[in-house]
Amino acid sequence: MIFCLPDRLESAVVVTRVPECVSLPSTRTTSSDARIAAEVPKTLATLLQEFLRQHVEEKLAPKTSERYHEQAACLAPELLAMPLAEITPLHLNREWSRLLKSGGHHRRTKKARPLSAKTVRNIAGVVSSAFGRAIRWGLVTTNPVTNSEPPIARKRIKKLLTPTEQDMVFEAATGPWCLPMFLRMAGSIAARRGEILALRWADIEDGRASITRSLTQTKQVLDFKCTKTDNPHVVAIPPSTLVALDEHRKRQDEFRRKFGPDYRVDLDLIFANPDGTPLKPDSISASVSLLFRKLKLPKGTSLHSLRHTHASELLDAGVPLPVVSARLGHSSVRVTADIYSHAIHGQDDEAVRRWEEYHQRNRPSQSKSVQ
Repeated sequence: MIFCLPDRLESAVVVTRVPECVSLPSTRTTSSDARIAAEVPKTLATLLQEFLRQHVEEKLAPKTSERYHEQAACLAPELLAMPLAEITPLHLNREWSRLLKSGGHHRRTKKARPLSAKTVRNIAGVVSSAFGRAIRWGLVTTNPVTNSEPPIARKRIKKLLTPTEQDMVFEAATGPWCLPMFLRMAGSIAARRGEILALRWADIEDGRASITRSLTQTKQVLDFKCTKTDNPHVVAIPPSTLVALDEHRKRQDEFRRKFGPDYRVDLDLIFANPDGTPLKPDSISASVSLLFRKLKLPKGTSLHSLRHTHASELLDAGVPLPVVSARLGHSSVRVTADIYSHAIHGQDDEAVRRWEEYHQRNRPSQSKSVQ
């Protein structure tokens, strides 16, 4: 796994340790199973352990790895104990149904609760990926998940914020000292949470931000990594945001003078704690969620709503889809089209109007056709 770290970050104290009382699922290699000739997986449980160890923990981002562990932990012990060759699509369909009805649990009471169709489908994806690896490893010949029927999640249109609501959010933000400017930046460049938190002053040049990395948080660590698509991209910053950013820097300079040599000037972060150390992404999201509830914004709005609002506003203003896609840092225009199909469909009336005008301009006049 490759992390985009600054030269001096390796010695930086930016790791957030988990309290000793918290036990984390782990499949790290021990001396007993490190042998190349160790017994190969025969049950779903041992396949998932091998899959998590050999593929997920080695090749995927820490946050993704943590999520895979959590999703695999939802599977029923009875299914996990079954031999790989005996698992059929029917067994899996029964498990998807169980997860939909009682696959989760309440944090406080620990009582069973239903899981969403999206979550169950993600769990099915983990199992499918594990079987895919098992086929490559020569352990099985077929993937039973392929013919099973995991639930299809309903596609919901993301909640958007009006310009008035956005202004209200920026003005009412409290909590971390830099939260108002962070929200303004999120609303004006539509970068992801971790991407904004990883921005350095050196990344801002000629009114543009170079997004080259992201700050990620797991239960064990807080670290910088490459962007979601591993493709750095540059976005223009609105002039009004640049003015606010200058004021933000002046206030940060006051903290820098206050902390003196203890300030983490080596990290060069635009959005940081008063001493220059990284902010925790999850804490920022929690602060924003609390703010939105206090402002009584529509249910379903979140920090990510600022990104969706920005993209939808651009599309509504007639900005070409490829331009919006590049600004969002999507891997392809197709991804953007799928997420924002509602905004694109909303331009259908305008498309018809322009088509009609085009034909009127290019159709021979009636007088010429009569001659």
